[in-house]
Amino acid sequence: MKNSWGIYPTEYKVLIEPDEMAEVAGREKILFIPDNVRDKLSIAKVKGVLIAIGGNSFDDWKEPIPKVGDKVYFAKYAGIRLVKEADRTKVAVLCNDKDICAILDPDIEEIDG
Repeated sequence: MKNSWGIYPTEYKVLIEPDEMAEVAGREKILFIPDNVRDKLSIAKVKGVLIAIGGNSFDDWKEPIPKVGDKVYFAKYAGIRLVKEADRTKVAVLCNDKDICAILDPDIEEIDG
């Protein structure tokens, strides 16, 4: 299956695209987050979309098994951070399947915390 990154994990690796950092809006003010800080915060994100899986990923897992397109929580600072050269704003994480901690139910409202 093709993905927009053109990166296809092998063995037990998975590719996750973390959620983007948004500007933080308050009651009367909008907090501007500088690019260098936003980059550090993006690296520390722990929620994203599973966009590709290696051929042996999840072989030894029991249900539930994550699928491409699932929203997942993954281990903070796990794996390798990749940045798209074209626009330098997209980040992806190439990590082990075991770094996925949970699958988010799409029917449940998400809680940031």
